[in-house]
Amino acid sequence: MADIVRIGMIGAGRIGKLHARNLSFMIPEAEIVAVSDVYLDAAKQCAAECHIPKAITDHREIMEDPNVDAIFICSSTDTHSQMIVEGTEAGKHIFCEKPIDFDLNRIDKALAAVEKAGVTLQIGFNRRFDPSFKHARDLVAEGKIGTPHVVRITSRDPEPPPLSYVKVSGGIFLDMTIHDFDMCRYLLGEDVSEIYAIGTSLVDPEIGKAGDIDTAVITLTYDSGAYCTIDNSRKAVYGYDQRIEVFGSEGCIVVGNRTPYEGTLYSGATVQSALPMYFFLERYNESYIEEARQFIASIQHDTPSPVAGIDGKIPVIMGLAAQQSLQEHRPVQVVLDK
Repeated sequence: MADIVRIGMIGAGRIGKLHARNLSFMIPEAEIVAVSDVYLDAAKQCAAECHIPKAITDHREIMEDPNVDAIFICSSTDTHSQMIVEGTEAGKHIFCEKPIDFDLNRIDKALAAVEKAGVTLQIGFNRRFDPSFKHARDLVAEGKIGTPHVVRITSRDPEPPPLSYVKVSGGIFLDMTIHDFDMCRYLLGEDVSEIYAIGTSLVDPEIGKAGDIDTAVITLTYDSGAYCTIDNSRKAVYGYDQRIEVFGSEGCIVVGNRTPYEGTLYSGATVQSALPMYFFLERYNESYIEEARQFIASIQHDTPSPVAGIDGKIPVIMGLAAQQSLQEHRPVQVVLDK
């Protein structure tokens, strides 16, 4: 077992800097030896903040560095699948932010390269590592609510992303709901057979003009016959709204929003409590640390990835099925070619 896993960080934007800080200051078993970004200033800023010795623009220097054991792919989505292939050819273990790609053929090529190389691949579905969501999933697995009948997932952002992002993100189902599709599978430990999606633009008409929606409701049918409903909005004025509920034959599990503090003020006129946390980096901070820690541990102990490549592929299949359902105004069968 390696005492220290040496990391090359590819991408020094918002999510790259988050992972860099966590790896540098929260996970002593990891050491970042280089960071790359197409914008050198971003790489230098990240390197200075996280005490990384090398900042560069060309990620291939990281791939070719024999001192790098693993890479974190935090660059733009359109680079993910190709960088996975490059990483496997260089013999690196790989952590890749979601989604792997929007194209299933490119995903299959990337996953085949991983299997051939025998390296570890973990996909960045961080919500699996949220303590409250994991506890809910564990209770379901232990049979505490009996047979699951209905799953409800609410996921609403405090503000819509910029239009420049909307135009290249793949759409709400592949940039936002994809987390909920993964959570749908994670909570019950089973896949879905059918998706029906409806949606429109109620938050910002410009999002509609860009070819996307900002408000959606998706109904999913599990293989077992249970149901899941997901509702999404690009804007919840009160904060980052993240809730789940699993209802079964013997009970129900509910996970509510996280708030900056616990406490409710009761008076003769009002009852007041804190608004939900406003941003995903605050709400899911613990989960980002834990997913990186488990990735490092899987390399050190040569154990299976906690979020394998197939777990990255299936939510994309679900997202594409949801897009088809929205366009054709009908339920769509989910065909999983594992």
